Amino acid sequence: MSLTLSTGPFGPKRRGNFNFDTSALKPHTLYFEDTPKRIRAVFGGETIADSRQARLLFETAIMPVHYFPREDVRMDLLEPTDHTTHCPFKGDASYWTIKVGDAEAENAAWGYAEPQPESAWLDGYVALYWDKMNHWFEEDEEILGHPRDPYHRVDVLRSSRRVKVSANGEIIAESARPMALFETGFPPRYYLPSEDVNTDLLTPSETKTRCPYKGLASYWTVEADGERIEDAVWTYPEPLSEAERVKDHLCFYDGKVSVEVEDS
Repeated sequence: MSLTLSTGPFGPKRRGNFNFDTSALKPHTLYFEDTPKRIRAVFGGETIADSRQARLLFETAIMPVHYFPREDVRMDLLEPTDHTTHCPFKGDASYWTIKVGDAEAENAAWGYAEPQPESAWLDGYVALYWDKMNHWFEEDEEILGHPRDPYHRVDVLRSSRRVKVSANGEIIAESARPMALFETGFPPRYYLPSEDVNTDLLTPSETKTRCPYKGLASYWTVEADGERIEDAVWTYPEPLSEAERVKDHLCFYDGKVSVEVEDS
């Protein structure tokens, strides 16, 4: 999540209230700020960008994007293309294809040679598509999934709320000792100890997802009363530090099974 996404203060579905007339806000917000972290992007075994002066662009309804000073980008590995796009808030973007040996990422980098006056600070910066790079690093740690947002928070708290999970009338799990995970922009999630789950009803799935704040998630399919419910359960076998307390706990997708949370 972000300042400019979903329920963030400058997002399209902001949850809170300002002490001024919000009609004064532009319908599309841009916010460009420094990051104190060293940011690196790697493609084809080469470091394409390596900077201690990278900046983050926050934009309404869009994930934050790293922008690098041109001098911190291997421009010798970038070939200009004829591809262009227009943004009414930033201007006309020019693109480059990245070539490293036989590896090629078409139109994987972009920049604004003549940005709109209100976005003039973009001049001299280059951005890279996250999913077209092979690896991204903050300092010496690899980041998974998408850029980390400094305004995103994950809190994991012990709870005594009773949680009951069922499907087709069959109880899958029941616990009064969940770990409650509160994450910016998302509803609370309750992770249950594996001892409180009927794992006989679970079958491992090949599905994996990556979260830059929690780590690599593994999934299970639920089989209840003859029905298979794909990828209804997930866990983080080796969570990142922010989510360390959900290790060996399972969470259930309440859009696929029934998750009842009661006050103790």
